[in-house]
Amino acid sequence: MTELEKKVFGNIMTRTIIGADPPENPDTKNLLEKELEVLQKELESKSKVDLEELLEQQKIAEKHINSRPGAMALAQNKIQLFNKYNERYVQTIKEKLSS
Repeated sequence: MTELEKKVFGNIMTRTIIGADPPENPDTKNLLEKELEVLQKELESKSKVDLEELLEQQKIAEKHINSRPGAMALAQNKIQLFNKYNERYVQTIKEKLSS
């Protein structure tokens, strides 16, 4: 069973991404957008070690969300939306690490 209470994107939990509620548009999209802004701002004060740890955590979260992509009961559109925002966050972390 998937860990529904596991935080996968800031304070957003697995159940928000793979469940039917909230709907993709506009609710989940707005949640992801707001959380991305918060997460990116928090990167300003992180050390290189913290950034590397965050990068690893996001890779784990991505695998966690995508571990059952064939399950038709899951909200595929929300999983794709999560992947989009997660990739933007991962890219920002990588940019901070290389600067």
